[in-house]
Amino acid sequence: MTWLKSRRLQYLLSITALLFALMVVLRAVFHFGFSGVAGDPDYTTGAILDAWSIGLRFDLRLALLMMLPLAALAYLPRFNLLRSATIRFVAHAYLLLALLLLVLTYILDFGHYAYLGVRLNVTALRFLQDTAISTQMVWESYPVVWITLGWLVSVALTFWAALWLERKLLQRTPTRISKGQASLGFLICFVLFFFAILGRVSNINFANPIPLRWSEAFLSGDKALGSLGLNPVLYFYDTTLIPASPYDKEAVEEYYPLIAEYLGVPEAQRQNLNFDRMVDVQSHKLDVERPPNVVFVMLESLGASRVGAYGTPYDPTPNLDRIAEGGWFFKHFYVPVTGTAKTIWATFTGIPDVAPTESASRNPLISHQRMVLNEFKGYRKFYFVGGNASWANIDGLVQQSIDGLELYEEGDWKAPNVDVWGISDLELFRESNDILDSLPDDQPFFAFIQTAGNHRPFTIPAQNGDFEVRDVAEDELAKHGFRSAAQYNAVRLLDYNVGEYMKWARESDYFDNTIFVFFGDHNNRITTLPHMPPAMEKLGLESNHVPHMIYAPGLIEPRVIEDAVSLVDVMPTVAGLVGLDYHNTTLGRDIQIPAPEGDRANFVVLQEGPQPVYGAITRDFFVRMNHDGSNATLHKLDSDDPMKDWSKEHPEVFEKLFNLARGQYETSRYMFYDNVDEKN
Repeated sequence: MTWLKSRRLQYLLSITALLFALMVVLRAVFHFGFSGVAGDPDYTTGAILDAWSIGLRFDLRLALLMMLPLAALAYLPRFNLLRSATIRFVAHAYLLLALLLLVLTYILDFGHYAYLGVRLNVTALRFLQDTAISTQMVWESYPVVWITLGWLVSVALTFWAALWLERKLLQRTPTRISKGQASLGFLICFVLFFFAILGRVSNINFANPIPLRWSEAFLSGDKALGSLGLNPVLYFYDTTLIPASPYDKEAVEEYYPLIAEYLGVPEAQRQNLNFDRMVDVQSHKLDVERPPNVVFVMLESLGASRVGAYGTPYDPTPNLDRIAEGGWFFKHFYVPVTGTAKTIWATFTGIPDVAPTESASRNPLISHQRMVLNEFKGYRKFYFVGGNASWANIDGLVQQSIDGLELYEEGDWKAPNVDVWGISDLELFRESNDILDSLPDDQPFFAFIQTAGNHRPFTIPAQNGDFEVRDVAEDELAKHGFRSAAQYNAVRLLDYNVGEYMKWARESDYFDNTIFVFFGDHNNRITTLPHMPPAMEKLGLESNHVPHMIYAPGLIEPRVIEDAVSLVDVMPTVAGLVGLDYHNTTLGRDIQIPAPEGDRANFVVLQEGPQPVYGAITRDFFVRMNHDGSNATLHKLDSDDPMKDWSKEHPEVFEKLFNLARGQYETSRYMFYDNVDEKN
């Protein structure tokens, strides 16, 4: 083990330990001086230790990242920390500057939290717009001289300790290390570095290793505990990825009267951009003796063009077809924005995810949303996913926003992982059903089951019941949208798993009093779609057009719904069936309540990004436009020439859909922040 005697390695490890120790001290200062957690009997020792565990892993990550420039200078081939005074000067300058910025960030974070109750984030930069006023306020509110002195003294002591370590470790007599020992040391250090940066050593799917993320600090759902688990430097960096101008308030105000009418906000409450409205118990609620259970099943990467009920040949989905025939079948159902994370966001928040770059769930400033789901009082709430819920920070969104949520993810299941997405969908359904069937009959529940198998690499697990791969010529499949036989069989496997789940559910005690809600999250790449209306392919709507069924034998009669319906409408619609009176602060609407605009119109995004292409769609028409409303055109969805612009022939339809699209786009961006739940 002579590699451990390396002067450079010992120096770098010591500097990392020094930086880590400094951050531990600063974390303790935040805990006992600012967090509000210390001494509060509402916080258990276990919960506090969990927050510290997450926070320390963030601190170690930052310490290692800060050490990397020194490692580069230490291991330069000729001029390095051992041989060059110039390189040592550069290292000293870097380390001093890094320490100054590190401690200053903590000081600003302490002040920000004391003032606003949130950790330092990019919104603090707004204070720079009025530098003179902000500076005067700080000077008059805080002991600036003492704080500055503490800042400089703490940096000086840490810098002195770093110089002492440099002299002690780099200037001693070297030890000869063989190439074999050096290679062994490199391998061991690389593995340890990997796990330290990853922030976890267990429950790792090495096919898809997801690093520790800020969302995991908020798994308790408590704001103070979550704040205790953050590292202010890393958290501030995460928030810098948020656009500087997340919404245009003037545009929101311009379209507010239209959107308030669209949502049914009472006239007396249409002020100050209020979207909160109380929805009373509806006459169309189910006639049941006890509250019905609700199970949402998200069908990964399943577009309407893949499902037999929508006209797809080759019988890929016989089980979903039977569900469509026996329940409510939505012929024109659209997700507002494609992508799994964006679909999950819209499902629960009722707001289209129009974030310009990454999904809204990755924005730590808006991850605690008000939700219709929280109006399901007395319900136990479950989220079942076969893989790691930290992906796209989904766990942070659902754990912070859904009261009392019970999350089951990778590491919680009995079954082993089969691929990058965790356990197989069949085992996910099996174990989820076992959990739900074990609940008392008088305990209503809401469950969300997120499938993942219909996704590359299209894994067909070795143990998957009696499912058999079907051999169909790929050139034949390509004529109707399938890019490969593997993709076709992945759809069939998803359908098979749904069928198996419904068999188990029918044998359970909860089946007869449960509403099952099935929907696709988006379509995946297609070839050509002769079995679908030309508009789906020509206008690029096939990605947003997904299957949707509500199935509850004995509770609802079969029905074909011809209206255009959006994903954001699903939760309010189910709330109406359950018979709730509830607050709705979202863009979703109960589809059984007549739409003020006549033919139901829904918002869809065709092309994402900072300057998206989006529009509004009904059963018969579609308006699309650029992000600023330019190049707007009207299209007839049943036309053989869907690219033709019909705006001049139907000016009233064009104007109505144009304004609704513009209004919903601007309002969605605003609602990200307006719908944040500030109560916790």
